[in-house]
Amino acid sequence: MGATAAVLLAAVVACCCCAALVAAAPPPHKHARISGHAGDVLGDDPVGKIKVFIYEMPRKYNYYLLEKDNRCLYHMFAAEIFMHQFLLASAVRTLNPEEADWFYTPVYVTCDLTQQGFPLPYRAPRIMRSAVQYIAATWPYWNRTEGADHFFLAPHDFGACFHYQEETAIQRGILPVLRRATLVQTFGQRNHPCMQSGSIIIPPYANPQKMQAHLISPGTPRSIFAYFRGLFYDMGNDPEGGYYARGARASVWENFKDNPLFDMSSEHPSTYYEDMQRAIFCLCPLGWAPWSPRLVEAVVFGCIPVIIADDIVLPFADAIPWDQISVFVAEADVPRLDSILASVPPEDVLRKQRLLASPAMKQAVLFHQPAARPGDAFDQVLNGLARKLPHGKGAFLEPGEKVLDWSAGQENDLKPW
Repeated sequence: MGATAAVLLAAVVACCCCAALVAAAPPPHKHARISGHAGDVLGDDPVGKIKVFIYEMPRKYNYYLLEKDNRCLYHMFAAEIFMHQFLLASAVRTLNPEEADWFYTPVYVTCDLTQQGFPLPYRAPRIMRSAVQYIAATWPYWNRTEGADHFFLAPHDFGACFHYQEETAIQRGILPVLRRATLVQTFGQRNHPCMQSGSIIIPPYANPQKMQAHLISPGTPRSIFAYFRGLFYDMGNDPEGGYYARGARASVWENFKDNPLFDMSSEHPSTYYEDMQRAIFCLCPLGWAPWSPRLVEAVVFGCIPVIIADDIVLPFADAIPWDQISVFVAEADVPRLDSILASVPPEDVLRKQRLLASPAMKQAVLFHQPAARPGDAFDQVLNGLARKLPHGKGAFLEPGEKVLDWSAGQENDLKPW
């Protein structure tokens, strides 16, 4: 472990273990709405609106997984860790579960990594299921609602289906014991088996400090029309082609690889962030899942996102005006991508760029570390939870009433962890 990694890991563990970080009294409640050039981004302060109780879990569910492989501090699923760190220090935290609106279980399933650094899809359901069994056996609060007033971070490719390949994720389905809980996840797609009603869609983690270090002069001309760096084909997992990205990325490459308006490559240059700041449009096509960090990077660098992912549900869609800052292109229309982008009126381009230049817009998609900032992605999660209150009458069960089937699920997922 390098020195920088060791320091960051120590800071996370120290923060997450320190109960003294809870504020003695919340600051006065504020209600603000960011408008004008910010395009009506909701900027409400969640303090005073909700109270969250954090279960104290055995270390095997979080810290030991992190200490075993600290690479999960840096990958795009890291919101799972940083949300825990944030909540421990947040004024919305309560130490009295009887007054809590929401209950949070800190489990770091995306820290269980392959040698290549990707979350293992096989043990994740067992880890999460074991954690739910633990809180159900240790506290009375799960059993009175079977999770309807609980939320879980699930930043896997396909959320709580816990797999990176869509077909396998659909076969597995959402982990049955989480089907009454609110899932806070990066995956969002309408009418999809891995998208549960009431879920809060969040952006993937992108390191704010790393992006800050690559900022260039805001007056730099945007000389690149359309920009993309990433895979067009995934020969390792889709050797016959056509399945990866539902063919959309392959179509982008085959149609526009020789078009001088399109700056595209599968290589990832050291000037990647600088190049995005020189581009007018940044392509954000689906991959195996509809979401990727490119969307966050495009917003931060003021490059108009071109979203190519049918039925995608975007992060914090009730707070961020995606229709005003993006261009949406249907997957079937990719062969016409050049004419679609060229037909965007110049005044619309300028308006989108002005909105993207708003600090509030950038804040809303970033999980700031080491300290959160007002209106950032942490606040957006809390505001999303606050908007779900009060809990409906169906949330609380009658004594002895059971809704969830603990024996449901795939055989391997039911094995103990």
